[in-house]
Amino acid sequence: MKTIPHSLDDPRLPTILLALASVGVLASALFFQFVLDYQPCVLCILQRWPYVAVVVFSIAALVFRQWKGLGDALLVASGLALLAGSGIAAYHVGVEQHWWAGTSSCGGGTVVANSLEALRAQVMAAPVTRCDEVAWSLFGVSMAGYNVVISLGLAVFAFVAARVAYTRTPVSRTAL
Repeated sequence: MKTIPHSLDDPRLPTILLALASVGVLASALFFQFVLDYQPCVLCILQRWPYVAVVVFSIAALVFRQWKGLGDALLVASGLALLAGSGIAAYHVGVEQHWWAGTSSCGGGTVVANSLEALRAQVMAAPVTRCDEVAWSLFGVSMAGYNVVISLGLAVFAFVAARVAYTRTPVSRTAL
């Protein structure tokens, strides 16, 4: 009978926790999108991909747990993905606050057209949801702002868990 990991010494527990947290964040985003009808912008969609990566890394770590050191490495990869996600979210907060311009796909770009048909094509290709408009906020913090905090917190957790898991290995690492 297999036992459930119960400490950070075993990389399976933090891997499972990171996967559950990532699924929770993705489920929340999909709930806002499909149930509450808050349509995501391009940057909102980009912020989801690091969580997808963490779920994939977690599945790989659990499936290939017999490969020593892979769980530790995938915890680090998860931390890096979450750190990247935090950067995307922080960039999105800056766009929402008009500290800087969004990307050309954010809908805030300059309209340049040589003809009425070109203008029509450009308007039709523009995203429906703009990146520089806050769709929802709680206590003055947008979803992107909360995502900065959540991603950073999970990234720190992943890095700490990787460090603990790395130092717990009974094989002497000095021989490597």
